[in-house]
Amino acid sequence: MNIAIDGPAGSGKSTVAKRLAKGLSFIYVDTGALYRAMALYCLENDIDTKDKAKVSEAVNDMDIALKYERGTQIVLLNGRDVSGLIRTEEVSKNTSVISAYPKVREKLLGIQQDIAKKNDVIMDGRDIGTNVLPGAELKIFLTASVKVRAKRRYDELKERGEDADLYDIEKDIKERDERDTNRDIAPLRKAGDAIEIDTSSMTIDEVTKKIREMV
Repeated sequence: MNIAIDGPAGSGKSTVAKRLAKGLSFIYVDTGALYRAMALYCLENDIDTKDKAKVSEAVNDMDIALKYERGTQIVLLNGRDVSGLIRTEEVSKNTSVISAYPKVREKLLGIQQDIAKKNDVIMDGRDIGTNVLPGAELKIFLTASVKVRAKRRYDELKERGEDADLYDIEKDIKERDERDTNRDIAPLRKAGDAIEIDTSSMTIDEVTKKIREMV
């Protein structure tokens, strides 16, 4: 069984998907982590993420893979575990830029679909229900107001001990929404057969319970 969870940044996709996967004994596939690994490669190798040609060329030098240890997803970049390194705000900003490039999406699409063919998965991202897993048995589209999503991201960064500015995060989320919604390749949008859930005033437990009932 495949479950697709889409939505903008900060809508709660990853947190909900992880809890659902654990409760259902499904594999959780964080597709954003794959794109983050590619953005990290660019940053570490001084490749301007706004230079589409250079990023597209660099794709050939990136070996991105996922493995699972006791149900936990490990992200490998050229054989190196980068699961922790990909969670910085700098990586987040650059991920949104490179994810619009056709060569980047083309490389990762096959990886995602292959995992889904062989396993019961919950996969979250921006275009899972519309592009990656159009045949998923259950499609969810999570959303929330920009202010709520920015506050969630702010609290997350503060909890990790990182400096954060709420105004800057809100501005960045608006820009990411604009890029993700208007990109030419696989834009962020709700699939026609997806169920939309506004998580603005819901707890993680409430959202998880609601989707579990649907499953």
